[in-house]
Amino acid sequence: MSKNAARTTKKIALTKGAAKPKAAAKPAKPRAESKQSQLIAMLKQPDGATIVEIAKALDWQPHTVRGAIAGALKKKLGLDVQSEKVDDRGRVYRIAE
Repeated sequence: MSKNAARTTKKIALTKGAAKPKAAAKPAKPRAESKQSQLIAMLKQPDGATIVEIAKALDWQPHTVRGAIAGALKKKLGLDVQSEKVDDRGRVYRIAE
């Protein structure tokens, strides 16, 4: 057996069982006292919350708040987060119920 043939055989053997189908994932639920659950509670208030208010309350950076809203809440949990511009507060985020 040549050197190249041995490499090819080894490569095939390593990759045969590599692709496993993923099980259907159910939406994740945040823990009761986690920062994610605190974020959800802030966004469920009738007045909603701004990025600055959330960052101050959770001791996060503004980019972390935006990432959590887009990634964890919208994509992973499938929540309908809406935003609107309010004159005296700026952009306010709410979870539509």
